[in-house]
Amino acid sequence: MAGTIFEASKLPLVKWFWAIYLMASDKGGISALRLAQQIEMSWITAHRMLRKIRIAMGHRESLYRLHDLIEIDDALVGGRRSGNRGRGAEGKTPILVAMENRGEKAGYVAMEAVASVTKQTVRAFAERHFNPAQMVRSDALASLSSLGETQHHAARVTPADKAGEWLPWVHITIGNLKTFLLGTYHGVSGKYFQEYLNEFCYRFNRRQVLQELPLRLLNACVQHAPIKHAVLY
Repeated sequence: MAGTIFEASKLPLVKWFWAIYLMASDKGGISALRLAQQIEMSWITAHRMLRKIRIAMGHRESLYRLHDLIEIDDALVGGRRSGNRGRGAEGKTPILVAMENRGEKAGYVAMEAVASVTKQTVRAFAERHFNPAQMVRSDALASLSSLGETQHHAARVTPADKAGEWLPWVHITIGNLKTFLLGTYHGVSGKYFQEYLNEFCYRFNRRQVLQELPLRLLNACVQHAPIKHAVLY
């Protein structure tokens, strides 16, 4: 347990293993309430367990870089309030989403919640998630123009009915993310939002090896440094 996310935990390792298995084996994820019911613990304990596992997922995802042809777009997701749609919506979190376009199929995805979509946040996102000098497609949003500083950037004005032609995979993936968030968690927002993006990306990027997912996730948790309780508040 020492040197892993299990360090200093008072819970039996069997409960941790069940939590990892249940989280990895259900493609929709598992809520803290359902996990608490499944393995008999309080909601707050289940919530903290899942947060630690999602943090380990995010660390593993941070090691990868997208390459070749990449689609990138912004979106507003999460929240529980209804209202306007699009960039003027309230109660939503702005995110950046990048996806490898491998022709007839999607490659790996990276997602990041941001305070706002600006040239600075786009620049930082590309530095963390892209190899230099990749082919990157986007719409003509001015904030995305900073991609041209390090990438081969192609921007195009894309009406809503044409977006599927220029940025097909990233739009499908954003739709899948919204379904994932609403289906299992009934909408999320706030300071935990990035952790849910980490979970979605971790599972999506390993969709070809679903049978191996519980063991891979266990390895990610074992290899991650201990997470202090202060991080969870």
